Amino acid sequence: MFSTIIYTLVSLCTIGVILAVILYVIAQKFKVEEDSRIDDIEALLPGANCGGCGFPGCRGFADACVRAATFEHLRCPVGGNPTMKSVGDYLGLSVEESEPLLAVVRCNGDCDQRPKTNIYDGAVSCAVAATLYAGDTACTYGCLGCGDCVEACQFEAIYMDTKGLPVVIQDACTACGACAKACPKQLIEMRPKGPKNRRIYVACMNRDKGGVAKRACAVACTGCTKCQKVCEFDAITINNFLSYIDPNKCRLCRKCVEVCDTHSILEINFPPKKAKQELQS
Repeated sequence: MFSTIIYTLVSLCTIGVILAVILYVIAQKFKVEEDSRIDDIEALLPGANCGGCGFPGCRGFADACVRAATFEHLRCPVGGNPTMKSVGDYLGLSVEESEPLLAVVRCNGDCDQRPKTNIYDGAVSCAVAATLYAGDTACTYGCLGCGDCVEACQFEAIYMDTKGLPVVIQDACTACGACAKACPKQLIEMRPKGPKNRRIYVACMNRDKGGVAKRACAVACTGCTKCQKVCEFDAITINNFLSYIDPNKCRLCRKCVEVCDTHSILEINFPPKKAKQELQS
């Protein structure tokens, strides 16, 4: 009996050693040599692992940087230009500075402007609500107000206000794009912060005809073309009764804001016009 136990233990140990040797030989034969620079570049990155760069975490982005011959399509949204410059200096590659981006919510129809027509009594999730029905207002394009974008943000840069719309904290936003990906209505857009942090954009995504859109929401874009006509820089296009302002062409003259009857065009961080007129006089 005792000899049987000893024999069994010796046999198991022998098999274990043989298998370990086989696994070691296989591992050595098929191992992939990883560039040591990947670790160094990963250390230069913010470590947010947000995926905003388009790669699976900071290590995936570091690996892409090592393999790249140019940084033309590579950018860390969290670290921005300073981080990319550090990576470029380490790899000996030139880096062109890009304009910082910011998340903007293209819906301005709060509960006062966009009255509810029904009550949603399901899971508190925009993704779930969007698959079940068009929304609890007459606007089928507007914000559902469940806060999926807030849950997706790792930087606490967005919150839901008391009137049911998400608000982006511009100083905290890193433009990682997680909120935009989480929105089933595609209401969140990454736009340039703009000079002096000033921006002009259409806060509406309603593509219904003017009358239908206006009845659903008091601040809906009606596609009236007034903004397009006054723009001297061809920055405004209208498709499917909806205006869009190209941030690369817009010169922030604010003429479109003045002629918008529904106030669907927002101007952010501009000085009050009244105070500006008084200063000139």
